[in-house]
Amino acid sequence: MIRLKSLTLRRGIKVLLDRVDLTLNPSCKVGIVGPNGAGKSSFFALLRGELHQDAGDLELPPGYVIAHVAQETPALDMPALEYVLDGDLELRAIERDLAASQHDGLHHAECLARLEVIDGYSAPSRAAKLLAGLGFSEEGMNQPVANFSGGWRMRLNLAQALMRRSDLLLLDEPTNHLDLETVVWLENWLRSFPGMLLTISHDRDFLDNTVNTILHVEQAALNLYTGNYADFEAQKAARLSLQQQAFDKQQREIAHLESFITRFKAQATKARQAQSRVKALERMERIAAAHVDSPFTFSFREPDASPNPLLRVENGEAGYNPAHPVLRNLNFSVERGARLGLLGINGAGKSTLIKALAGENPLLQGVRTEGKGLRVGYFAQHQLDQLRVDETPLWHMQKLDPTTREQELRDYLGGFDFRGEMAMSKVGPFSGGEKARLALALLIWQKPNLLLLDEPTNHLDIEMRQALTMAMQDYEGALIVVSHDRHLMRSTVDDFWLIEGGTVRLFDGDLDDYSQYSQENRATETRRLSDGGDPPDRKTQKRQAAEMRQRISVQRKPLEQRLGKIEKELAELTDLHATLTNQLADQSMYALENKAILQNTLLQESEIKQRIELLELEWLDITEKLEQLQA
Repeated sequence: MIRLKSLTLRRGIKVLLDRVDLTLNPSCKVGIVGPNGAGKSSFFALLRGELHQDAGDLELPPGYVIAHVAQETPALDMPALEYVLDGDLELRAIERDLAASQHDGLHHAECLARLEVIDGYSAPSRAAKLLAGLGFSEEGMNQPVANFSGGWRMRLNLAQALMRRSDLLLLDEPTNHLDLETVVWLENWLRSFPGMLLTISHDRDFLDNTVNTILHVEQAALNLYTGNYADFEAQKAARLSLQQQAFDKQQREIAHLESFITRFKAQATKARQAQSRVKALERMERIAAAHVDSPFTFSFREPDASPNPLLRVENGEAGYNPAHPVLRNLNFSVERGARLGLLGINGAGKSTLIKALAGENPLLQGVRTEGKGLRVGYFAQHQLDQLRVDETPLWHMQKLDPTTREQELRDYLGGFDFRGEMAMSKVGPFSGGEKARLALALLIWQKPNLLLLDEPTNHLDIEMRQALTMAMQDYEGALIVVSHDRHLMRSTVDDFWLIEGGTVRLFDGDLDDYSQYSQENRATETRRLSDGGDPPDRKTQKRQAAEMRQRISVQRKPLEQRLGKIEKELAELTDLHATLTNQLADQSMYALENKAILQNTLLQESEIKQRIELLELEWLDITEKLEQLQA
């Protein structure tokens, strides 16, 4: 159990936590949310002992083992598998004792017994399964750590943290640098983790699938909510509603007291009562007005033109080496209004395709044809490095559009939370999230009619992600998105392209279908590593089963879409029918002067009742078909 008692934590002059009390029970899984800069990472540093409270107490159980993901990875010659095994500190300690006790039979036997107790003999297999789950190939597991790029080294650090047998696991933005397949695998692993989990995340789907408690860090306070992120949003909305009602009620009481004081304080007969009310006002603990904390308000500007198709690729090959293209046989067009999500494991070629579409990397072969008036808006993480660190957000905007008035540019930047001095501050000290917001602001101002977004939500907090999602929903151009943020993808994308085996094809299904498809492929690879490989006929069976699921998915999708529309219409009609029924139950409806209204209401009620009956029959028919497909 972890306890904070009247704890205060400062960083410099800023108070991050102010006399907070908190109790976290063993085995709870907690998602930590709040705006950037609220103190979430500092709270982790406090638990790890890297920071110390300024006042109050922090109580941790004695001998409590805490695991966290290291932020740096040394360029070691050690194989990746051995690096992950280093995460199990107890295993490594026993191995050292075994090496030192070669000539001490009794002590050596004790070490072997300890190794048996912690299941040390299976440790390499467990480490290999972790690496396979995180997307490493069998060959990659034996490569030196120094051979991997930054994103893959972060996966190695994550695997090392998961390998450690810990009482408390701290994960700070664990889904950054992970593809969708690996995020889903990580969710499944964390659900079976027996210890306490604390994770900082801005990915609402990840939180919904892994935690049972939300810890909201806001205004130097810690507030616990039971349930996942969706439950937290509902509870917070209810709390804000109640807070606003209490505020309104108190304001009425204050107005009444002040009115009494103003009227009677000069009258001798009422002076005592007036003074009593003055004291009541002074003692009153004021309730703050409820408010939503999102500082972001922006939308995409309407494109000046929109050709159709926007872009066409014929007989294309894309990549970086003509002898070894990453993608082949590219033949497609991007139509006006298209809303596409790219699926595929890291390294499959999603970013390669985006760069080819943006014109940043020319095709190795084939023809890329732009529609007249095409204006591409391209966002990728490496573009953050192209910002001028010695200049301000306002300077970047003025460089982009020198003819627009400064105040208009300031107002626009304010929608991305660059207000006042922030708009005039140099970009160099900005956080990754602030730089990403500025890059998005510059992109949106240019009114693109084709939007290419490669992991746009990395470094963005939940409020900014939601604001971007809402803006993308109203965007009138075409968009192609690569993202592991499933909430953004579900909310903004209509169709999916799957990049697999060096080709691009339409994926017939939604994100849930793809998650199942990818996890089955990953499970097959994990079993292959454990069993030494599947026989060819078994692989064929698996492929045929996957193809069958795809065919069923194609048949299910239109039925499920229609079912959703029916359920929505039924809900609306049922509410309307209940309203009409209540009206008809009113005796005044049958008065002579209401004859015309009565007739119209009876007709409307009859029509709605018939429509409900027809929809219910269609609902039953579709449900039966879906059950047959499921069987």
